[in-house]
Amino acid sequence: MHLTYFSPKTEKRDSVIAGRGLFATALITVGETVVVKGGYVMTKGARDAVGETLGPSEIQIANDLFIGPTTAAEREGAMMHLNHSCAPNLGVNGQIAFVAMRDIQAGEELTFDYAMTDDEDGLEMTCQCGATDCRETVTGKDWQQPALQRKYRGYFSFYLARKIEMPE
Repeated sequence: MHLTYFSPKTEKRDSVIAGRGLFATALITVGETVVVKGGYVMTKGARDAVGETLGPSEIQIANDLFIGPTTAAEREGAMMHLNHSCAPNLGVNGQIAFVAMRDIQAGEELTFDYAMTDDEDGLEMTCQCGATDCRETVTGKDWQQPALQRKYRGYFSFYLARKIEMPE
């Protein structure tokens, strides 16, 4: 059983960005729900412990809360296989739903910018998205960049949108 919902217009396969990815198999129209992340709500400490065995398999949903699988048997059914892109075609609607930011053609890899969900000190990765406007390095604090706040307005996870609207 899958913990995560996938549109019937998608399939998982090898990605040129990284590992496996999720791809459109038919036209996906702007605003259409593509993925809803499933799993269990965990604190950062619990996520870190699970991550030692499963690797990264969760998304952040609040300052100290994450949602994802807790066992190896659940991992594949919870993985969204949404790779990062600096020119994404999916955005977040709420906390765990990913929607099309534009019409997406069959064959396109489905991606989102990790800046839409991540707020974590020390998180840093080299970007391999290949976009013309690639940031080259992605961090857990990219959501704080004013240019990204403008670019993704309406597509940040709820908890980050609140931080942007009501800074501490």
